[in-house]
Amino acid sequence: MGSKLDDYHRKRDFSATSEPAGTVGDDDQHRFVIQQHSATRLHWDLRLEYDGVLVSWALPRGVPWHPKENHLAVQTEDHPLEYLDFHGDIPEGSYGAGNMKVWDTGTYDIEEWEDRKAVVVLHGNRASGKYALFATRGRDWMIHRMDPAEDPDRRPAPHDLLPMRTTTGTVPSGEGWAFELKHNGVRALLVNEPGLVTISDAAGADITRGFPEVRRIGRTIGAEEVILDGVLLCEGGPDALERRLTAKSDSTVRRIARDQPAAFVAFDLIWHDGHDGRDEPWQRRRERLDGLRLDDEHWRTPAAHVGDGADFIAAARAAGVSELVAKRITSSYRSGAESDDWRTLRMERDT
Repeated sequence: MGSKLDDYHRKRDFSATSEPAGTVGDDDQHRFVIQQHSATRLHWDLRLEYDGVLVSWALPRGVPWHPKENHLAVQTEDHPLEYLDFHGDIPEGSYGAGNMKVWDTGTYDIEEWEDRKAVVVLHGNRASGKYALFATRGRDWMIHRMDPAEDPDRRPAPHDLLPMRTTTGTVPSGEGWAFELKHNGVRALLVNEPGLVTISDAAGADITRGFPEVRRIGRTIGAEEVILDGVLLCEGGPDALERRLTAKSDSTVRRIARDQPAAFVAFDLIWHDGHDGRDEPWQRRRERLDGLRLDDEHWRTPAAHVGDGADFIAAARAAGVSELVAKRITSSYRSGAESDDWRTLRMERDT
């Protein structure tokens, strides 16, 4: 008679991976873990302790927060109980290669458990509530939240916002302003949802396809739902950006991305986990943005100097910087509108 872990063991070389070999347990405590798995595609693995093993599903879009949403759940092989706290890197060439980290853990109650359906109540720090898992075809299941959203004020991220525009203004005096270098590229809004990144330009057109390396920002942001305002830059400048936007095939885009990589410079965060941040002051939005720790060759957050900008402006002028942006730190975000609270400052070089 075979073990419930035969498939798990058959797929792995334990001399190459640090994953636990494990054995079938004999004392169910109804624990669960959700692991964020940055493999070939980013996804979240839900594992429920049941009958001595962790019954497992891969969730490409994570756990749904609202009962109106059903998310795909692909059933995978049972895992040993030792996997409850596994984290780290699964080496390249191994099954499931990529980084694994614990996203949430806790216990759960069983309300129904059949071969092709389970109804459970999760008690975790991030995931809590009543969920149904039900089979549809083959290994494909769906996961559905059965009770009301835990946060009743949470809303889906909008995909129709437009960037706030600057005025060409005079250098502000006094405190209450922040100063950033102005980057000239393609202005864009980036929406990160669990397992999905979309990018739109200043006119609202979807340009996601043209920036495959930037889409991987989802592996850094993870399950946080955010909308970022920023600018896309590219080695090769405007011509390379234009070639991306007009490319006829994905292979052409990938070739340009390899030879002239792009980066997304994020300078504002206007939506966070179901809540609109546009009415919050710039300084609060900036704190949330800094909390994402965006620091990679393909995405980053620019430095911002807060306070009297005289010295910063003088240094920028001496360094030959042509433009800065001044932002009032108490300013709200006015989608699609021009505001004197954000000013483009054109530098004149010292003579």
